[in-house]
Amino acid sequence: MKRIAGNPYLIKEDNDILIDSISLSKLLGRSKTPFFIFLENKIRDNVRTFTRVFKSLFDNIKVFYSFKANFLPEICKIIHSEGIGAELVGLPELKLALEIGFPPGKIIIGGPYLTKELIEMSVDKGVKEIIVYNINYLKQIDTIAEKLNKIQNICLRIRSSKFESKLGIQLTNKSLIELASFVKNYKNIKVTTILSHYTTQMNSLEQFNKNVKTLANAFHLLSGQGLNPMNINLGGGFPEATIMSEKQLEKLVLNIKRQLVNYNLDRKNIYLEPGRYFVGDSGLIIAKIVSKTDNRWIFLDIGNHICPRFAKCSLRFYNASQINSPHKYKTSIGGIIPTDQDVLAKDYFFTKEFNEEEIVLITNVGAYTLTFSNRFPYGLPNIFLVKNKDVKQIFNAVINHDFSLV
Repeated sequence: MKRIAGNPYLIKEDNDILIDSISLSKLLGRSKTPFFIFLENKIRDNVRTFTRVFKSLFDNIKVFYSFKANFLPEICKIIHSEGIGAELVGLPELKLALEIGFPPGKIIIGGPYLTKELIEMSVDKGVKEIIVYNINYLKQIDTIAEKLNKIQNICLRIRSSKFESKLGIQLTNKSLIELASFVKNYKNIKVTTILSHYTTQMNSLEQFNKNVKTLANAFHLLSGQGLNPMNINLGGGFPEATIMSEKQLEKLVLNIKRQLVNYNLDRKNIYLEPGRYFVGDSGLIIAKIVSKTDNRWIFLDIGNHICPRFAKCSLRFYNASQINSPHKYKTSIGGIIPTDQDVLAKDYFFTKEFNEEEIVLITNVGAYTLTFSNRFPYGLPNIFLVKNKDVKQIFNAVINHDFSLV
């Protein structure tokens, strides 16, 4: 018995694949391809590993799941049940989080664009913090908070040191003076946290070090203006759990601890916003080969419209119909969108022989594929949640019509 893609819930068994405790052959009887499968036990394992490793070195860690990675209600409910908070970007996500039962005090929300309706509901419900990318929003938040007789905590998103980064507040002399003036004059807001998020799929210590350095520099500049945020937010950017092993995560957390000590950033709370790490490797796509060419191209019944490259997933492809055959022959994999850009992988190691109608297993598709998908003029896939031997359909395209937030 061998793991597939390093995932303990994907096991080769004879000529079949065990998905948790259910055979793929049985699941194929539940739906036509393509369809998604999510592994509940893998999500719970990822959440528990992440929190356990961080809490082994920090006693002031607060974890907020990034809804934008995957906002399927059933997935968010699983993460909520593990005691994790929510990091949100818009009004539909806020409504969903509150409906699921996330306490407002465990919700942080914000982004480059804050609508009046979003600010009003956030302040009225008492969310923990509103994340601000542009200091011009502070006046509007203060006005709404004053009207509601509330004091609203603010997190400042600082522009990272990544080349050409455009997101967040750039701390220039002018912006620092303006910020200090706003905080002094606006009585219904309080800057409690600063946030830096370097990039996605960070798998090197150097990237995390640059992120901590950005926060250290920002804290130094803000202190010079009399501002002293009590918390720091390291953002997310963690890769799929099968890409970053527990030992690698332990090494990373120890490195972050050392960096914070070096920069004297011993703040009251340290916030984290994992998304991909929690759900990335919990998601699978079951697809089918619909055509092939003589020069080793195969085309699946799914493409970039539902498995977009923009999601930056660590995709793995397996010929499930020949799972025991060697996957060592370079093959290119395309989708069904009628453009030359619908390429899922080039020169990927696949089986020597392949045929139309054979089943392909795609792993590590749990994060951002659904939230970034563009649908195109094709039907939506069914989605199933698997736990042990239990299979639950959590999305039916005929009945539910769309999995977007509305």
